[in-house]
Amino acid sequence: MSLPNLTSEAPKPKPKPKPKSRRQVATEPQKTSYSSNHVPIPEDFLSGPPPADAPPVTIEKIDWSASALPENGSLYAVVLDNVLTPGECAQLLRMAEDSAAGRGGEEEEGDDDDDDDDDDPWRPAMVNIGKGWEIFEPEYRNGDRIIWDQQEVVDRLWRRCRLAPGLEAQLAEVAGSRNRTKGEERRWVFDRFNKRMRFLKYQEGQFFRPHCDGSYSEEGEDGTVYRTHYTVQLYLNDSVAGACGGEGTADLVGGATSFLSGDEKRRVDVDPRAGRVLIFQHSRLYHSGDDVVEGTKYAMRTDILYRLAMTKIQDGEDQSGSG
Repeated sequence: MSLPNLTSEAPKPKPKPKPKSRRQVATEPQKTSYSSNHVPIPEDFLSGPPPADAPPVTIEKIDWSASALPENGSLYAVVLDNVLTPGECAQLLRMAEDSAAGRGGEEEEGDDDDDDDDDDPWRPAMVNIGKGWEIFEPEYRNGDRIIWDQQEVVDRLWRRCRLAPGLEAQLAEVAGSRNRTKGEERRWVFDRFNKRMRFLKYQEGQFFRPHCDGSYSEEGEDGTVYRTHYTVQLYLNDSVAGACGGEGTADLVGGATSFLSGDEKRRVDVDPRAGRVLIFQHSRLYHSGDDVVEGTKYAMRTDILYRLAMTKIQDGEDQSGSG
């Protein structure tokens, strides 16, 4: 099986530009706090299938056995194409920029710069260090972001994604999560996309060094437990490598999402393409955001929240764990 614009090869030599950030940012840990402007969502935005003249949504699972990372085995990663049109990507990006709380108003916490950037909606991306704190580490994560909590938008995004044949069934339950113990069965079942959208902007010389994504948990008012298990990455513009047929007007070079071996000597790249969605499990998938060599990369990352479902088991039923 081959994926369009997905490469599996040894790392290519890359320039090592000096990491950059456009502003001075406090280097001590910051308490996590986000706010957004109200942005009206047009009724027709992502409210139905793609336009009639748009190509259909396609799906392709990454076949690790045929790649440079066969040890990834059954780990889940899938690429959807044509989920959004390029025009819809541009519209979503504009709405995200309009949502930025610091735009034309109060400064975001942690921004110590007093120059003329007040109207710029983008702020340096921070690194989560747990328990509601984050820190600026530009040698590890160098790029800008906008945080926008908007459930309606991600619900519409999910309705587009689910047009991909078989995807809804694949994501209905976390594989291997069923466990029977103490008179009940527990499993993680699909609930929704996380309302927290992290819009990402990487300019020349910026990157996100290798890591695995962490999970987020929350508890509903009724005590229901929710946890993220999968990352959703929406690419908002084309790279030269990711553009259909390798042609077009894209000026982004680099910026692939690269799945890596533990020693970082082998890799599988997913190149940015406007409207492409990459979904992959948090656990055990070591990856990076490659250096941008030319141009600017735009993407949005969210997660899939699963609900912990508990079912009572009748006396006499098998109490052993299942996987």
